[in-house]
Amino acid sequence: MRFTKMHGIGNDFILLDGFNGAPEDPGALALRLCDRHFGIGADGLILALPSRRADADMRILNSDGSEAEMCGNGLRCLGKFLYDTGLCRRNPLRVETLAGILELTLKIDGDGAVESVTADMGAPCFDPPSIPVASDSNAITLEVGGHKLDFFCVSMGNPHAVTFDLFPDDGTFAALGPLLERHPVFPRHCNIEFCRLEGDAVRVRVWERGDGPTLACGTGACAVLAAGASQRLLPRQADVRLPGGTLNIRWDDGGHLFMTGPAETVFTGEISL
Repeated sequence: MRFTKMHGIGNDFILLDGFNGAPEDPGALALRLCDRHFGIGADGLILALPSRRADADMRILNSDGSEAEMCGNGLRCLGKFLYDTGLCRRNPLRVETLAGILELTLKIDGDGAVESVTADMGAPCFDPPSIPVASDSNAITLEVGGHKLDFFCVSMGNPHAVTFDLFPDDGTFAALGPLLERHPVFPRHCNIEFCRLEGDAVRVRVWERGDGPTLACGTGACAVLAAGASQRLLPRQADVRLPGGTLNIRWDDGGHLFMTGPAETVFTGEISL
């Protein structure tokens, strides 16, 4: 099986061309390929599939084999993969996801390869049942591990809980992350963003649902901007600084969030299954 290893500011993925057929059990395949000791190693597995409604369909499996509705960094990587391999040379191009059809605008470098991608991530959702969060409000307070934290919950097609109350050290991050991800208030579990304001920018640590610590999360960056701007802590366009690099997020007057950042190919290869 041929594969391409890619990353978006350190959030890394294995991409497979599924236009001529998809694997029968992608969850089991993700568990095997994403293992960093016995497989290729990645935060997730992305299948590029044909779509009747868009230029391509994206399925993303987390490293634990669970399927995610969306992934912003993975979406940018898929856009580069489709264009650079010739599977789809449209610009902009449209990608079908479990969170809907999203449009990507590609910045092409002098060699004809994709350098960066701007993704229309759609409008954030603050409705508690749709996020979902088991609360009458998307603003909740949780007591976990000796900490009492306020969270602003957002869906970007997948659930996020954002706090500006704590920017944890490594030990606290490792202890709180799994407790919050699987807290009973989140019926489908949740991505957790710990934030620290830095002027008109924000620094973020992400505990990603199904993956744990990751160097970046595109939907998480969008959720942080939506949460921060809603609470007047951030402007409607800001740099979101993640461990692997920076994404620029813009919330336009029409209500959509636009994410701009790089996508890079690490290597291609072949693995026997």
